[in-house]
Amino acid sequence: MSVSLVILAAGMGTRMNSDLPKVLHQIGGSPMLHHAMQAGRALDPDRTVVVAGYGAKAVTKAALAFDEDALVVVQAEQLGTAHAVAQAAPLLADAAGDVIVLYGDTPLVRAETLEAMQAARARHAVVVLGFHAADPGRYGRLITNGESLHKIVEYKDASAEERAVTLCNSGVVCVDARLLFSLVAEVGNANAAGEYYLTDIPELARKRGLSAGVVICPEAETLGINTRAQLAQAEAAFQARARAEALDNGVTLTAPDTVFFALDTVVGRDAIIGPNVIFGPGVTIESGAEIKGFCHLEGCHVSRGASVGPFARLRPGAELAEDVHVGNFVEIKNAILDEGVKVGHLSYIGDADVGEQTNIGAGTVTCNYDGVMKHRTRIGKNVFIGSDTMLVAPVTVGDGALTASGSVITQDVPAEAIAVARARQINKPGLATRLFEKLRAIKAAKPKGQ
Repeated sequence: MSVSLVILAAGMGTRMNSDLPKVLHQIGGSPMLHHAMQAGRALDPDRTVVVAGYGAKAVTKAALAFDEDALVVVQAEQLGTAHAVAQAAPLLADAAGDVIVLYGDTPLVRAETLEAMQAARARHAVVVLGFHAADPGRYGRLITNGESLHKIVEYKDASAEERAVTLCNSGVVCVDARLLFSLVAEVGNANAAGEYYLTDIPELARKRGLSAGVVICPEAETLGINTRAQLAQAEAAFQARARAEALDNGVTLTAPDTVFFALDTVVGRDAIIGPNVIFGPGVTIESGAEIKGFCHLEGCHVSRGASVGPFARLRPGAELAEDVHVGNFVEIKNAILDEGVKVGHLSYIGDADVGEQTNIGAGTVTCNYDGVMKHRTRIGKNVFIGSDTMLVAPVTVGDGALTASGSVITQDVPAEAIAVARARQINKPGLATRLFEKLRAIKAAKPKGQ
C-alpha cells in the first residue's frame, strides 16, 4: 500500500531556550527532524511533506539535505496540530494510499512501529499510536475497547476514571489520505486554547460510522523533546539502541557504553570498536576493520582489514583502503590512502592521494593551505616518507621514491629518487659550554625577581 508522510516541524520550542528551531537540535549527530524522516523512509513513501514554521528557512534546508525530493510548506500561524496537517493538503491533493503524520520533535519512533500502523489500516479507517505510560501525567488518554479506539480525551477534560487509564496518545496517526484531509476540515477550535487539534479525528471518524484503532509501542519511542533535559534523555536512548543493534549485527564493542554513534553510522560484521570512540555523521566501517580507543571519525570510509588509532582522527573525505594502518595521534582529511599504506604516528595527511604500500614517517605534514587556497599532495606507490617531512603542496612524490628525515619538499620528487631538503649540519666544538657559561653569568648579574 502506498503511503505519504506529513512531518510537523513548525514549533519554536520555547522551553529549549534557543534561537535554533526545536526540530534542528541534534541527536546522534543529526537534527531530530532527520530521525523522523529516517523512520518514515523505511516505508518508501511516495511523498514527504514537512510543515515548517519558526525558522522555516533553516528547517527547509535541513529537510532537503536529508531528502532532496521532500516538500516543505510553511504554517505561518501555529493554530494547532490539525491546522498544521491542513497546510499539507494542497501538496497531497492527488495522493493515493495512506498518510502517516509524524512529529519532528519525537525522534525515536521506529520504522517497525510505523509498518505495524500501516498494517492495522486494513482493519480501521483511523489508526492512532499509543503507549502505556509509567507516569501518565497530563498526556491525552486513549479510551479503547480492545483494539478499537472509542475516543481521545485530553487530561483537562478527562474524568477521574479516564485519568486512571495509562494508555496515552503519542499524536502519530495513520489515515487514508482523502479521509484525513476531509476529517481535518471538520475539526473545530471550540476549546480553551482556541486551537485545531488532530486528536479530534478519531471521534469524527466514528460519527461517520468508521472505525478507529490503536497500535501500541514502548513508551521510549514516543518521547517528545521540549527541554534540554529531554534532549539529553533522547540522546541516551538513541545511543543505547544503536549500541544494541551493533552488537546484534556482529560488531564487537569492547566498552559499549563509551561508544557514540551517529544516525547514519554503518559498521560491518566482525569489526572491532574500542573504548571511547565517537562516530560523527557519514561514517562507514567495513567488516573486519578495527577502530581502537579514543578515536573520532566523521565523513569517512574505512575498508576491510584496516586499523585506526588509538587516538586518531578521521575527518570528512578520508578514504582508507584495505589493510591501511593509521596510528596514534594521526589526522586524515580529504585524503585517499590506497591498500597497505601506513601512517603510524603524529602526522597530518590532508588533501592527499597516497599510493599502495607507502610508509609515512612520524611527524609528516602535507602542507595543504597557502593562506588562501588548498592544494593537493600526490604520493606514489611504495614510497618511504622520512620522519618530520614537510610536503608543501602542490607537490608530487613518484613511485618508489624516498624523502630524507627532516626535509621540506617544495618540488616534485621523481620516481625512485631520494630527496634531501635540509641545511647541512655544522658542529662547533666547545661552543655549547662557552654559551652556557655566558648565559649563567648574565642571569647571576640580574637583581632578584627579574
